[in-house]
Amino acid sequence: MNISNESNLYKDKIVYDITKFSHLDYPDHLACIIWFSGCNMLCDFCYNKEIVFAKNADYDLNDVLEFLKQRVGLLDGVVLSGGEATNYDLAELCREIKKLGFKIKLDTNGTNFQELQLLCDSNLIDYIALDYKAPSYKYKQITKSSKYDAFSMSLQYLISSHIDFEVRTTLHPDLLQEDDINHIIKDLKNRGYSHTYYIQEFLYTGTHIGDIHMPVNTFDTSLLVDDIKIVYR
Repeated sequence: MNISNESNLYKDKIVYDITKFSHLDYPDHLACIIWFSGCNMLCDFCYNKEIVFAKNADYDLNDVLEFLKQRVGLLDGVVLSGGEATNYDLAELCREIKKLGFKIKLDTNGTNFQELQLLCDSNLIDYIALDYKAPSYKYKQITKSSKYDAFSMSLQYLISSHIDFEVRTTLHPDLLQEDDINHIIKDLKNRGYSHTYYIQEFLYTGTHIGDIHMPVNTFDTSLLVDDIKIVYR
């Protein structure tokens, strides 16, 4: 099927890049990563500056499918990432990916609730990594957006569903302190979150959206509450 006939969207080059192989980004799967251009947030610590601000991209969705056809039997998973992949209508693409026999992981900030719900309710997503950027009182400061309520809806929906997912937070100690992470942990606990909470170390690359550098502050992990299982990575 040539999905460019379905919608003008699929004629557009909306995929910035394709990572052809990864054994780290999809738990227990060999996968490729599809990097969608653009984002609805401007997080200071984001290292995908080129993807977020991309004016041009190299691939349309037919290019993605042609690539995946050559990877059948070599990979078992596809990661949809960005940027923010849910800025686009992904359902038809996911159906075509599924026909090729791949499992699909979605990396998302959770702020496009209707798209997320559609994909999940249609059984088009196998695993989700949901970014909990910051507690509600710091959300706008960290993300430069006012989308906490939409994120909150997605989080509660996933907790109430049977979708396999994880919650993760990128930690820069100059932006988030122990009290902030404890607030997130307690919120997850109160909502009934029972999976692992991943705290990701900030990595300085020099390509961040904000004028951000290596942390000045330290972070004492011993001060975190143990209400849920935490893994550092």
